[in-house]
Amino acid sequence: MTHNALAPCLILSAALALGGCGSSRFSGASPVASAQARPGPVYNAPAEPVTPVPSGPVTSAPLPPPGAPRPVAGVEPLAPAPAAPGPVASLTPTPVPAPAAAAPSGRSAYVGAWTAREASGSCRVQLSSSPSLDLYKASASGCANKDLARVNAWDFRDGEVYLYQPGGAVAARLRASGGALDGVIAKSGAPLALAR
Repeated sequence: MTHNALAPCLILSAALALGGCGSSRFSGASPVASAQARPGPVYNAPAEPVTPVPSGPVTSAPLPPPGAPRPVAGVEPLAPAPAAPGPVASLTPTPVPAPAAAAPSGRSAYVGAWTAREASGSCRVQLSSSPSLDLYKASASGCANKDLARVNAWDFRDGEVYLYQPGGAVAARLRASGGALDGVIAKSGAPLALAR
């Protein structure tokens, strides 16, 4: 057979194959015909009449305070007991004592000038609020200790003040103690105190 003679045969066999794909669930009827044969729900049918239920008179009353017993219909509530005679309470407010001064807790509480005292003497350390990368700027003047003299940054984290040298090395760690800071110089472990 030639190529042109095969084309009608292929079309005919494809049509027969598709015709045999019908389902027995339609019982030979088309889907439209079987859907029309089954009754569907009726949405716009009139509703059955509803007989109203007689009700009694409607009354209203304020709700009782939380924790108070609920009123019961037909039961008279108890009258409150009369107050026992006694001294009249004073209407003057009692003075509340002022809260105790809390130790500084945030970074801003440590900004400013400090006097640093360590084994070789005392000097000035300035903690600034100006950012320097992920730290804050600091400076030291007149410090005999070389590690303390190189302080150029600081930070406050986990309740401690850290003093840093160029390159990010920790020069000292201090913790709040009253109005001062007490700690150590990182390399030597020598005590260090900063006071206002």
